[in-house]
Amino acid sequence: MNIFVTGTDTGVGKTVVTAGLAAVMQSLGYITGVYKPVQSGAVEKNNELIAPDLEFVKSIDQNVLTKVSYNFKAPVAPSLAAILDNAKVYKNRLKIDYESMKDSCDFVITEGAGGLLVPVVDNFMIRDLAKLLDLPVLIVARPDLGTINHTLLTIEAAIARGLEVLGVIISNYPSGTDDIAVKTSPDIIAELTGVKILGILPRVKEVYNDEPGKPEALIDMVINNIDVQSLFRIKIPKLTS
Repeated sequence: MNIFVTGTDTGVGKTVVTAGLAAVMQSLGYITGVYKPVQSGAVEKNNELIAPDLEFVKSIDQNVLTKVSYNFKAPVAPSLAAILDNAKVYKNRLKIDYESMKDSCDFVITEGAGGLLVPVVDNFMIRDLAKLLDLPVLIVARPDLGTINHTLLTIEAAIARGLEVLGVIISNYPSGTDDIAVKTSPDIIAELTGVKILGILPRVKEVYNDEPGKPEALIDMVINNIDVQSLFRIKIPKLTS
């Protein structure tokens, strides 16, 4: 199953989750691709704009195929970033690029920008992009106070657009925390929505602080903390790190 990764906000760990899932699926023998329709906050490298999110994916596993349709410099909503770069986003190109990658891969993980109601172009939002690509969504959420509200709003926004919600992954979770809000929010989210919590990723400095050893740390973290079989709806051999 191909999936669309979105978040309850920007900076919640979508790219970490995307890269980890892609690396695990690739390690299982599946040709895996990561598609980034629009990258805001692109960086210049060798006289061209590079998508940092895809650079992170490649840093975890060079064998994962990657593709970006639009790179924009400003770290703002894609619709504004395009205007600032005097460019235009064409929806048909997003569809064509995704279909092209899908034809080359066993699995494609598409990573959005920010949350579901971030504008891509005019009144075309990230959730409309997921609908255009006919993809179910995986929601990445932060662990701290406020995440219940943000996650429930994201789920409602997805359902209102007719999107299937595969589940929620709590990212950057502080292991051993005594914070009652942090400890109880995953169960409350599941109880209030009926949406599965497919994983709780611990806060690991090698991953979230961009320190040496992050590929192995992230792959182990995904294998041990995310229900990959349920997410991709396939039967796979027992996962071991």
